[in-house]
Amino acid sequence: MSEQDSYEAGMAVRREVLGDEHVDRAVAGTTEFTAPFQEYITRSAWGAVWTRDGLDRRTRSCITLAVLTALHCHDELAMHVRAAVRNGLTAAEIGEVLLHTGVYAGVPAANAAFAIAQRTLGELGEFGDVAEPG
Repeated sequence: MSEQDSYEAGMAVRREVLGDEHVDRAVAGTTEFTAPFQEYITRSAWGAVWTRDGLDRRTRSCITLAVLTALHCHDELAMHVRAAVRNGLTAAEIGEVLLHTGVYAGVPAANAAFAIAQRTLGELGEFGDVAEPG
């Protein structure tokens, strides 16, 4: 697959997983400085990895949530909770991923991830009234 083909396939998957609104904001915010990075993640992460047949998108979302939790990537978690819902995961399944991750990545990492996921799932209306975690 050519770099252009990889970019186009990546942009299609990126839009399907993250939604047009998110991707449009990212593209609109691209500067000369950030353009190489935006191209790289679209081509490499979305075009070369997320397009592969070896795992379905639900599984890729589970792995992504676990790794982001383990690495304390709080700025990315809400976006990928939304992506996980778009990929068919339920709030309960997302909770199971975070609980399981807590065993291996630590309770503080999972605690922060649960707070972000609960707030995000509440915003998405994935369960009833959600109290702010405390």
